[in-house]
Formats: sequence, C-alpha cells, structure tokens
Amino acid sequence: MAVYFSLFLVVLTFVTGIVWCIDKFVWAPRRRLQLADAQSQCASPLSEEATLKITEPPALIDTSVQIFPVIAFVLILRSFIYEPFQIPSGSMMPTLLDGDFILVNKFNYGLRDPVVRNKFIEVGLPERGDVVVFKYPLEPQIDYIKRVIGLPGDRILYRNKSLYIKQACQESDTKCPEFEQVVQDFKNKDDYSPLSRYTSNMPNKTHDILINNQILPRVQAYFKQQGSQADEFVVPQGQYFVMGDNRDNSLDGRFWGFVPEENLVGEAVAIWMSFDFERGPDSFLPSWIPTGVRFSRIGGIE
Repeated sequence: MAVYFSLFLVVLTFVTGIVWCIDKFVWAPRRRLQLADAQSQCASPLSEEATLKITEPPALIDTSVQIFPVIAFVLILRSFIYEPFQIPSGSMMPTLLDGDFILVNKFNYGLRDPVVRNKFIEVGLPERGDVVVFKYPLEPQIDYIKRVIGLPGDRILYRNKSLYIKQACQESDTKCPEFEQVVQDFKNKDDYSPLSRYTSNMPNKTHDILINNQILPRVQAYFKQQGSQADEFVVPQGQYFVMGDNRDNSLDGRFWGFVPEENLVGEAVAIWMSFDFERGPDSFLPSWIPTGVRFSRIGGIE
C-alpha cells in the first residue's frame, strides 16, 4: 500500500507540476494579453465580472495550480525527511504499543528515490540499538519495525532467553572481540500476565524488553544458516539482524534471517500520537475507533 501511495504521489506531483509550469509560462501570459486586447477595444474599464471571466483559468487548471505546491511539499517531506507510520501489533512492546503513531527519519540512512528506492546520497548507516522501519525481506510490500541487534560481520547468539553479541573484528583491533552477554536487569512482572519486564543494556543503548518465561525458545523454527549453530546468527556484509522488544511475540530475524541495507526505510525517532483502543465487551463502538488518547506516550523513542 505504501508503495502504491508513493507512486500515486509522484505521478500526481508530476502532472500538477507540468500544468503549473504551462499555466505560469504559457496560459497565464496568454490570458493577460487577451485581457489587454479586450480592454483596448472598450472605451470604459471592463467590469470585474468580465475581467474574471477572461483571466480566470478553467477549474481543472486552477485546482492543479493551487495544489501543486502542497503536494510537492508533502512528497519531499515524506520521501526524504519524515514519514508517519502506525504500529499495528505488539511485537515492539513495551517500547511501542498498538495504536502508536510514529515518525520515521528517512534522512539518517541516506536519501532514496520514493518509487524504486535507489539510494543517491549516502548519509549514514544504522547503529546497534536503533529502532528501524524496513521492507520485510520475504514480502517487500510490507513495512516492518524492529530493533537493530547485529551489524554486518557480527555474530549473534540468542540462547535461553539471553542475548550474546560478538562484534565484527575491525582492522584497528589488535585482538578480535569475544562474545559478550547483553545484561538484562529485571524490572517488574505483571501480576495478571506471564510477561516480565527487563532493561536490556546494549553496548551503546539501553531499552526495555518483555520476556515470557513460560514459553520455551522456538529454536527449531529459527532461520537456518550454514556453518552456525541453531541459535547463532552470522550477519552478512550489507545486512542487519533485527529483533522485536517483545521477545516471545515477534516474527523477526531469528525466524527469517537478515535485512538487506537497501530494504531500510528509516529510523523511528518519535511517537507523535498514541490512541487507546481498549473497550469492554459491552461496547457498541467498532474496534477501529479509539477510546482515548495516551498523551503520556508522546515523545522520543529509546
């Protein structure tokens, strides 16, 4: 859907832009000449109604001229700077909730054209711990949101609900790094839920995660990579390993592999609106109508 909307926006901007240019440099000057010619043939000034009839463009042309600057601004903003997204599931709880509306910075990871998505300006690359929106590798027409856990060259081990990272060896390293466990500090447990909340201390970013200790790891369903253990992932060059913060309720890189760099859409940087959809069983409202606004959630994303 996002791809079709981008294509529609580009086509609409192109068409209205052509109309705007032709009107500015051809049709509008022609209407002014017609007005001057009509005025020269009259002894008295033309009435306002007659002037408007000569100078006013047809409705379709006038509409195109009026909306072109607005559409062009939206296209530039949405394609190269910020794009709004809605969180449709709980795979990134507690960081993001169903009903959150987020802003995605599309500039941080380089500028791409809005249709084919070829990068034409290099800006930067994701860092470990970033929350990113990307095209789902198995179905590129679908947008996913997860957290970057592994960078190109990293080795990731997810064993017994614990995360271990062996960072890629750099040319400047006198000794290649070893596996380091990401410390998960227990915070609290919901009395009415099997979920426990932990603070995950990533190498350069701290964030909260949810773990359901009543569910066994689904190692048998993990992405199978030749030459590595069942719960170990070696991140290829130019790709990234991502996971959801709701560790036991997330279809992420553990199950389907890696995110190519060209699939990245941008970094989720803020929640600009959050709606609550909770309602009782006797509610007559449709499920898509919000029941409240969670103002406390508006702000930056960790």
